[in-house]
Amino acid sequence: MEIESVKCECCGLKEDCTQVYISEVKEKFGGKWLCGLCSEAVRDEVSRGKKAFGMDEAVRAHMSFCGKVNSNPAVGVADGMRQMLRRRSGDLSSSPSSSKKYTRSASTKLY
Repeated sequence: MEIESVKCECCGLKEDCTQVYISEVKEKFGGKWLCGLCSEAVRDEVSRGKKAFGMDEAVRAHMSFCGKVNSNPAVGVADGMRQMLRRRSGDLSSSPSSSKKYTRSASTKLY
């Protein structure tokens, strides 16, 4: 089985999947590959019943929603913080004293 990196067409999340799985997901969502979270949101939209959405309409609505959310500058800041914390936690877990408690220095100011 060959693994391929694929990017969600809604939120941009990248996942490593088999070509068979990628094809199955694209078949369900009108040729678009959606990550697990976005595909659940689209399925939920289709089954909600308030407004009769077909699968294609639900995919377009969710893509529009993700586009609006991702264009918000706060999302970029949050993503940067997430990446920084991931790097830091990776650095801490690889050090021999990973159980050491870290505290803020007295000179750190909060704004």
